[in-house]
Amino acid sequence: MEDEAAVDRELLARVAEGDRGALRELFDRHQPWLAARVRQRCGDPAVVAEVVNDTFLVAWQQPGRYAGRGEVAAWLWGIALRTLLQRLRARKPVLERLARLRPEHAPSAEEAVLLAVEHSDVGRALQRLSPELLAVVQATVLDGLSTREAAALLGIPSGTVKSRMSRARLELREALL
Repeated sequence: MEDEAAVDRELLARVAEGDRGALRELFDRHQPWLAARVRQRCGDPAVVAEVVNDTFLVAWQQPGRYAGRGEVAAWLWGIALRTLLQRLRARKPVLERLARLRPEHAPSAEEAVLLAVEHSDVGRALQRLSPELLAVVQATVLDGLSTREAAALLGIPSGTVKSRMSRARLELREALL
């Protein structure tokens, strides 16, 4: 695990020097899981492709934004998530889009639970959350990340994760009363 993290850091250092081969290798290592995770949050294949490509474009144009703390993979995921949020802000609520655009396949256990929740009072309350609050709920509740991990993933301070989660709880509580 540490060896892979070291390889990623070395690749990113080479990207900073303008090495396109290093970018290609970084892309090959991370594109599959990154696309899968973005696809879990957005079923529109065109948006998924744009988000993934834009993520690596940022890595190419601004590799110095990686502060050297944590894993390169978490940094890439943070870029992808922020990019996805920007794309979805002007669109219909995320859960509605996911329901309409999700590719046809046998749902996983997580998807079955989410589908059941989607049409419940909880689902309707989640639809009313802003994309920023929903991203924090997804990272901490659905992905099971700690506050610190969610902060690294979303590219925001831990305190912001805590305050957004607190706001999300209040909004959900009010919506469910």
